[in-house]
Amino acid sequence: MVEIVDAKFLTSAPNVAMAPASDLQNEVVFMARSNVGKSSLLNALTNHKGLAKVSSTPGKTRLINYFDVTFIDRDNDNKKIFAKFVDLPGFGYAKVSKSMKYDWERNLTDFIAQREQIKLFIHLIDCRHPHLDIDTSVSEFLFDNIRENQQILQIFTKIDKLNQKEQNALRREFPHAMMVSSAKKRGIHKINRVIYDILTEEESIVNEN
Repeated sequence: MVEIVDAKFLTSAPNVAMAPASDLQNEVVFMARSNVGKSSLLNALTNHKGLAKVSSTPGKTRLINYFDVTFIDRDNDNKKIFAKFVDLPGFGYAKVSKSMKYDWERNLTDFIAQREQIKLFIHLIDCRHPHLDIDTSVSEFLFDNIRENQQILQIFTKIDKLNQKEQNALRREFPHAMMVSSAKKRGIHKINRVIYDILTEEESIVNEN
């Protein structure tokens, strides 16, 4: 089993220019429409209830938040790897002025397109609203801007809100996506395993050669 054994806040940045310097491509970016459960998932993945603050006001956070995390693979001699989780501000629900919203969204798109240290983009979508235009636009933007050495993982949140028939239909429509319920702790270990495998895939390729 893969789990996160340590997680702590590192820093916040308003834009890509102020992001922490690093020579490693070990960043995992979490992005979602506001109120989809991004903070709850970050806390569940890291088993740290207070790591990411769950705000009662959607769209309140406007900074890019960095967290240092340590993974351990219990099935592989307790091998550890170090990564950074990056919590992007929620999009599409900001009660701010048009000019501020424009600057904010520009900073986010610049960050996504320019930050070479990103290894994995995790796009979270509320399972009850899988076809919103804003999520479609975000998916298209990611696929248009992703580098060859980066990956995208789509995760549907709050899966406990759907009955089994609805869950099966969603899986058929999105066969490559993952399903999670932070409240019920469903899918958490599987997501950590997938993230770990993606972060270590280049190392595995080198060892095989």
